Amino acid sequence: MRIRMPGFLPLAVVCLAGGTLSAASDPFVGKWKVNPSQSKLTDEMKVEAVGENKYAFTFGPGAVDTVVVDGTDQPALQGTTLAVTAEGPNNWRVVRKKDGKKIVMGVWTLSADGNTLDDAFTVYRPDGSTANVHYKYQRTAGTSGFPGTWDSVSAEIDASIGLEIRPSGDNGLLLISPLVGGTQNVTFDGKDYQRVNERSLEITNKRDGRVRDIRQFEVSEDLKTLTVSIRAAGESKPQNILVFDREP
Repeated sequence: MRIRMPGFLPLAVVCLAGGTLSAASDPFVGKWKVNPSQSKLTDEMKVEAVGENKYAFTFGPGAVDTVVVDGTDQPALQGTTLAVTAEGPNNWRVVRKKDGKKIVMGVWTLSADGNTLDDAFTVYRPDGSTANVHYKYQRTAGTSGFPGTWDSVSAEIDASIGLEIRPSGDNGLLLISPLVGGTQNVTFDGKDYQRVNERSLEITNKRDGRVRDIRQFEVSEDLKTLTVSIRAAGESKPQNILVFDREP
């Protein structure tokens, strides 16, 4: 489980510059609901002991938070805080906040043999409601306890997770979803953010000038399905695929 920044699931918010479609004809505009049976999520996280009761948590490439496991809110990435509480030898609670409010939480449970980790992952919407994903991880490095490398082997997505895309200005799109922490805008520049064609968008996501992943948004020909594919930097195939059905 990645206790990520808002946008823990790999989606982007799009505000197009220079678009030519009207709001009425833009195939992306509308309300979408995730289809768990058609979606696929993969994840890797690393936990490293770096001092007395102090650990470095890597929830994505270059995204490292270092905190003491004492249950207190401690400074973390991008203006957030991270609190990790040991609730037992095989149970940790991991909470990320922004401006004092919970944005994501993971409840970790380690198996008796120490080789499997269950994560009950919750995203907190701005309106106070929640969305959930249940991850199961297998240890791929390390020998005992939570320190090690963990790769997901399954992820059950909350069927209530939705995505709304609205027109923004004369040529924009506004995307609203708990998957992106609420509401955001990204302006297309024809380079990192491109409208490939009427039913396809491509977004290159960067951190500190380095490519993290490439995200492709594709609306089906019948305009009833939206597929978001996420390919990590250096990979040839997408690791995460989210499929949405258009709501009436």
